[in-house]
Amino acid sequence: MVKVAIAGATGYTGGELVRLLINHPQVDLRWLFSTSLAGESVSRIHRDLCGESNLRFSDNIGEPDILFLALGHGLSREFLNRGLSDKCRVIDLGNDFRIDSEYGNDKFVYGLSELFDDNISKARLVSNPGCFATAVELALAPLAKERLLRNEIHIHAITGSTGAGRSLSHTSHFSYRAGNVSIYKPFIHQHLAEIEMSLESISGLRMPAINMIPVRGDFTRGILASIYTEIDENQTVDKIRGLFSDLYSDSPFVHISDEVLSLKEVVNTNKALLHIERHGKYVYITSIIDNLLKGASGQAVQNMNIMFGFPQDLALKLKGTAF
Repeated sequence: MVKVAIAGATGYTGGELVRLLINHPQVDLRWLFSTSLAGESVSRIHRDLCGESNLRFSDNIGEPDILFLALGHGLSREFLNRGLSDKCRVIDLGNDFRIDSEYGNDKFVYGLSELFDDNISKARLVSNPGCFATAVELALAPLAKERLLRNEIHIHAITGSTGAGRSLSHTSHFSYRAGNVSIYKPFIHQHLAEIEMSLESISGLRMPAINMIPVRGDFTRGILASIYTEIDENQTVDKIRGLFSDLYSDSPFVHISDEVLSLKEVVNTNKALLHIERHGKYVYITSIIDNLLKGASGQAVQNMNIMFGFPQDLALKLKGTAF
């Protein structure tokens, strides 16, 4: 059994980690770190866990085999300065190590499960991708791998309110979000640097301009990314779909859909669904994920499974919500 600790288990992603790990057959979830809630039951914060778990928050990080960091962005480096055993593995769900991977004499490996599983399997330190980055990179990786991304890339991506985290701001209040759609951080979203870095790593080429318009949606969870770019006209839609099918043939979670997608097809699952079309000189790709699962906690557990040699889908065969 793998002894597990979570720092930051009070937030949305931390709560999802608890829900997944208490049902993982190879995990002994022992420590939920919180200085302010030490001694409190986890079900006081995550009310849906009433009757599911008797775990309590603790101000002791213990001696885990693996530590999940589900802290606010910028807090993971500070937390790790407390000191951990060199044998303890770490998966960081924040953005601290996605671009600057250096940590002491070691490095964090970028944890996009489907593309970098060989590196993840050998790593002690893994940086989990961002939610928008996961949806976009999975959609563009097959084209990057074949060096077909030569022209500007255009992305319009809408996300649920949980993507903003549990801390309140005026744009996350119900009275603002309900019945409303709004654009934020156009062309400057923090995940753009991560997307560019990952695609350049896959292709070995410098990426063209990546233009991204993020949108706040009137729903709680999920991301739908609508992406298009111009590619060589000799790449037929069948050839392009073949590239996607080949790259993801062994993935238990990434699937190519012949049908037009809608967001509910992935909500509450660790799946990523992709749909590919050709329109004149453009290839058009739709990518959908649950931002809290494949975009965060689900992918983190998938990475843990890779690191310990478990099947990737262990404890991640989740029931979706059809209606």
